[in-house]
Amino acid sequence: MITRIDQKFLALQAEGRAALMTYIVAGDPNYDIALEIMKILPKFGADIIELGIPFSDPIADGPIIQKASLRALQSGQTLKKTLDMVRIFRRLDNSTPVVLMGYYNPIYIYGVERFLQDAQCAGMDGLLILDIPLEMDHELCRPASKAAVNFIRLVTPQTDNKRLPHVLKGASGFIYYVSMNGITGQTLSSEDSDLAELERYVRHIKKKTLLPVVVGFGIKNVFQVEKISKMADGLVLGTRIVRAIASTLDLQGNIVGDPVRVVGDLVFRFRSSITCIKNDVENKG
Repeated sequence: MITRIDQKFLALQAEGRAALMTYIVAGDPNYDIALEIMKILPKFGADIIELGIPFSDPIADGPIIQKASLRALQSGQTLKKTLDMVRIFRRLDNSTPVVLMGYYNPIYIYGVERFLQDAQCAGMDGLLILDIPLEMDHELCRPASKAAVNFIRLVTPQTDNKRLPHVLKGASGFIYYVSMNGITGQTLSSEDSDLAELERYVRHIKKKTLLPVVVGFGIKNVFQVEKISKMADGLVLGTRIVRAIASTLDLQGNIVGDPVRVVGDLVFRFRSSITCIKNDVENKG
């Protein structure tokens, strides 16, 4: 079965361009504004939306996303409300893929079978769960595959050649390459040597799988976007967006700016930095 994620990458491949995947935390700073931000993301250049499931103990996330999760939870965000956001978004947009990213605990409490059924009905396309290992595929990966939901795997710099084939085996949709060791919010180096090392590993993964490879974690500036868009099939803009939302809040969390406009401007600027390889080749020719 061809999913929205498959269709999106096929279209981008024909266009000769890498995907821009944008991450927001569902319910940050509150449900209504998060939904408005989600709605405008494709209009400003997002190809895929990564919607974070708020969780009280986001171990892989840095302080910026941790605070966003806390804001969302304090505003009353639940997994059910997160699925409602997807359902409402899908009424307006039936082509932009939506990937839910988060931790297994909220899904386990919700009930895996019920969650997958509700998520599929809402229009969710993929799952990226940070804390569920290969050895627990029976818990979520296999049920998700049966429900025609792409189960996206993480590959890190520490994934060795022995484990890599096992990681790739159960994956679908795309491979998410974590560009550095550590948590979200750190800054990826813009040094030529470090970007060359990143490209080397992306090439290594692409030799092992036909799935698109998307780079995430630490992408903060348009220079990095331009460089990574030439080596990978996609890249993730996450903490940078969450920080932009936070910049519109005061110390008490009250909204004092326009988070929707700020995010739209940011996404547009970063999307404009993605190089279209096909056009580059034509121009050089």
